[in-house]
Amino acid sequence: MKFLIVGDIIGKPGRKALKYYTISSPGTFDVLVVNVENSAGGFGINRKVYEELKAIGVDVMTSGNHIWDKKEVLEFVNTPDLLRPANYPEGVPGRGYGIYEKKGVKFAVINLMGRVFMDPNLENPFSTFDRIYEEIREETPIILVDFHAEATSEKTAFGIYVDGRASLVYGTHTHVPTADQVILKRGTGYVSDVGMSGCWYSAIGMKSEDVIRKFLTGLPQRFEVEEKEDVVFNGILAEIDESSGKCLRIERVQKYITREEFKEL
Repeated sequence: MKFLIVGDIIGKPGRKALKYYTISSPGTFDVLVVNVENSAGGFGINRKVYEELKAIGVDVMTSGNHIWDKKEVLEFVNTPDLLRPANYPEGVPGRGYGIYEKKGVKFAVINLMGRVFMDPNLENPFSTFDRIYEEIREETPIILVDFHAEATSEKTAFGIYVDGRASLVYGTHTHVPTADQVILKRGTGYVSDVGMSGCWYSAIGMKSEDVIRKFLTGLPQRFEVEEKEDVVFNGILAEIDESSGKCLRIERVQKYITREEFKEL
């Protein structure tokens, strides 16, 4: 089974890049998994954007620390195909993993968040994976993990920790694609960060002048999504054996798109 994995999509430009790529690359994947925590105005997700992404064909939506930025998300965060990190403390709304089926094949997606330079109130993502894995291992051998984290050391350590149990571990959050995609020794596909989809001439998707002003002055700034530049689409294509759950192929996808190419979307 072939999975197209898309990291943080940044506002309207990211959503248009996703739509452009899916339309221009038919038949290249079976399942589409997208991190949506920056999809609505760069911060969080709302119902309108959720419906737009479903119309594009997104099968499963993952997230991270910005999942709560739009208050209305509490109205639909329990939707089965929308995940928040599983290692939030007990009692937090939403779900951190799910088992899905596409074309007669079951697969699981787990959403976890790192703790280094992130939220110290989170539970340990390593032990959280262990618990979830024991619950779902009999359901399907195909297990994908969105590891939303800042530190590459935490991401790589986690990838090796679950090697042979997870089918694919991919990092999100930094918005910068890494060139370390690899199949680990026991068959787990791994990449430290998928990267963002949005305007590339920007400060990780936001208007660069606002971010530069903060660095120059140290004063708080309101960040807005850059929408006037050309766009980059970043993703990972992974092929996973349906019987063993092992990753057979992992490759990075990067497509630069001019505003002229997607202006009608």
